[in-house]
Amino acid sequence: MNTAHYAHWPQGLPHHLIAPETSVYENLHISAMRYPDKPAIIFYDSVLTYAQLHQEVLALAGYLQQECGVKRGDRVLLDMQNCPQFVIGFYAILRADAMVVPVNPMLMTDELSHYISDSGAQTALVSQDVFPRLLPLVGHSGLQHAVVATYSDHLTRDTSLTIPDIVRAPRDVAAHPGVTTWQDAIAHQYVPAPHLASSDDLACMPYTSGTTGKPKGCIHNHRSVMFNIVGSPTWSGAIVPTHVALAVLPFFHVTGMQSVMNAMIYCGGTLVILPRWDRDAAGQLITRYHVTNWTLVPPMMIDFLSNPRLPEYDISKLTRVSGGGAAMPAAIAQKLLDLSGQVYMEGYGLSETMAPSHLNPPQRMKQQCLGIPYFNVDSRVVDPTTLQEVKQGETGEIWIHGPQVFQGYWNDAQKTAESFAELDGKRFFRSGDLGYIDEEGFFFFTDRLKRMINASGFKVWPAEVESMMYQHPAIQECCIIAAQDAYRGETVKAVIVKKPGAQATAEDIMTWAHEKMAAYKVPRFVEFVDTLPKSGTGKVMWRTLQEKEAAARQ
Repeated sequence: MNTAHYAHWPQGLPHHLIAPETSVYENLHISAMRYPDKPAIIFYDSVLTYAQLHQEVLALAGYLQQECGVKRGDRVLLDMQNCPQFVIGFYAILRADAMVVPVNPMLMTDELSHYISDSGAQTALVSQDVFPRLLPLVGHSGLQHAVVATYSDHLTRDTSLTIPDIVRAPRDVAAHPGVTTWQDAIAHQYVPAPHLASSDDLACMPYTSGTTGKPKGCIHNHRSVMFNIVGSPTWSGAIVPTHVALAVLPFFHVTGMQSVMNAMIYCGGTLVILPRWDRDAAGQLITRYHVTNWTLVPPMMIDFLSNPRLPEYDISKLTRVSGGGAAMPAAIAQKLLDLSGQVYMEGYGLSETMAPSHLNPPQRMKQQCLGIPYFNVDSRVVDPTTLQEVKQGETGEIWIHGPQVFQGYWNDAQKTAESFAELDGKRFFRSGDLGYIDEEGFFFFTDRLKRMINASGFKVWPAEVESMMYQHPAIQECCIIAAQDAYRGETVKAVIVKKPGAQATAEDIMTWAHEKMAAYKVPRFVEFVDTLPKSGTGKVMWRTLQEKEAAARQ
């Protein structure tokens, strides 16, 4: 194990962290006892205290158990934008001793069908705006129950902030077997059974895709989830209830879930929630509530700092600005430093590690750098062919051993076995990302061993998109590659061979794709070709197309 990075370790912090053995739900329970009247959530100026939050969590947990039949170890789908109900739903599922299956609210019906069938979820907590996409599956798949949340139910105060129409929309949930409104579920005020989940119980299963197409569930127990909940705020040197976080990074994504939502609940801090990115609303909220912590993706900061109204906002209270998913442009990081005195803290993590495995130390933050392996993590750079460590400065696959590493892929023992390897008597997760270590022990990303497109922090797996594109009647062959995008970093491009006589245009195909898959997966560019390059065994040579695309953009 390389320990060169210990020379840059945060002052006063141990190399190894001891995390609580309690369930993740207990973090909320404890904060509610400590700070009952303190704001836990601020939603467009409407406040939910810790006592109110906890009370609603208990009522929903009781409903899940008594009306939906949720039992210990069951999986429950959680499908909504950032809102108070997401936080309530997350902790209610855990309080019911079940497992959270967070999904992207942009997913369409066909995509949701896979998550339901694969996870075995019989109950879903879903927001009103995305419910029409889930409704066809209620009672017609394994899904038997849906509790539908209306965002405006938590708008309890007048506000001068601009509220999106989907958030303002009044409650409008049509009667349907197996469907109930969130308010009706809470109104029962059921008392949940005693909480039994331990650190070894199932807690959360974010999905990730890969080279084979279908998304795979990453199994996390309370222990692996808890470790990063505690580790992230500890790394910055403060676990205090005075933290105020702007919660605009999606909660269904492990970074928003762990480094923002769960970390604040653990600290007893306040979540200032935005369902969607809005640079003016962000500036107003940062100013109004003296936001101290902001975790984001680079496109948000680029947009925020380009706002002509920026001088109207006070960002001087920020003490931690962090993120990942893509490198922050150096010029943007410098502008942030000039305006706020904050150095952007970059980190690295995956769904399989429940957010960070690497972070930049607060006193030595390198830009466009993954950081160093943080608490309890042993990370190596290994030749993916020989499975031997490479020398310092050489590129190889990033391997990770640590308490936040997942337990495996749901219902996929083979893929689980392929994703782990032994080294020096330890079991390492093979990230599929290529990088190197510099002379000070900092990790840098260089490329991907596996095919993946990073669109504004959303991971797009080409094989998954290709499998859906083949459903189009005009497509004979399709290869998905990455195209450069000034705002998103990367976006999706489809290289297509049409069936003989097919008349579909690029616009036709993109319009069709919007109906079949989440918007971030939809090809922004379509190129028609006569043939796709193939190997001697007939396999499409996607890398040849990717290299051609990269050369054309230079």
